[in-house]
Amino acid sequence: MTDRVPTAVVTGAASGIGQAVSVALAAAGYHVGGLDLTADGIAPEVTPLLADIRDQAAVTDVLDGFVTAFGSLDLLVNNAGVSFVGGIEAGTESEWKNTLDINVLGQMRVLRAALPWLRQSDQASVVAMSSCTAINGIPERALYSASKGAVQAMMLSVATDLLSDGIRVNCIAPATVDTPFMAELANRSPDPVAKRRAFEARQPTGHMVNPDEISNAVLFLANPANRSVTGTTLILDGGMGSMRTTALL
Repeated sequence: MTDRVPTAVVTGAASGIGQAVSVALAAAGYHVGGLDLTADGIAPEVTPLLADIRDQAAVTDVLDGFVTAFGSLDLLVNNAGVSFVGGIEAGTESEWKNTLDINVLGQMRVLRAALPWLRQSDQASVVAMSSCTAINGIPERALYSASKGAVQAMMLSVATDLLSDGIRVNCIAPATVDTPFMAELANRSPDPVAKRRAFEARQPTGHMVNPDEISNAVLFLANPANRSVTGTTLILDGGMGSMRTTALL
């Protein structure tokens, strides 16, 4: 590994998880490009990369320009996505296609644009944002669960394909993350305080996942010293999937 400054691209960097991750990577010494639809919300220390991840040409163009300027790409955090609430009968076919286009094909497009550059790095890593909904049965999340399950399966296959290139690929599957989006959902309800308590109570720990916890997970997965960590899903769910806090008897 060289002693040059590493370079990272984070998608969905204008808010929530992506914003926190991009700031943490910059603080850790990375040159960071934040890819999003708007520069509003992208931190000053992060280079805005404006593109729609539904547009392969636009994604490739901004990523190529950024990496050419800094000379390398060592880390891709494929985070951008949209939520959708509802069961299998909810949503139009167009809404289903749009969610899958962003959450699944969007990750594919960004990774395709990044791969020629990642193959040139001696510390290349990809972190894909999955969700607890990919590995747990969560009510009213049929479409979102389908999209994140696809991400997780796709990344496991990609991790296998890229072994020979020396590129490590991993996922993070968080539970409910304390982002402005969740605050907005709570504020839409008749009782925002009660709604937030319900969000907190989803996790056995009694609190939502802090975006900084996800940033720490990204830094761990991206660290080239962790060379044996690939094809892994790091679960940050406060025990949601594995712990029961009530007696079974």
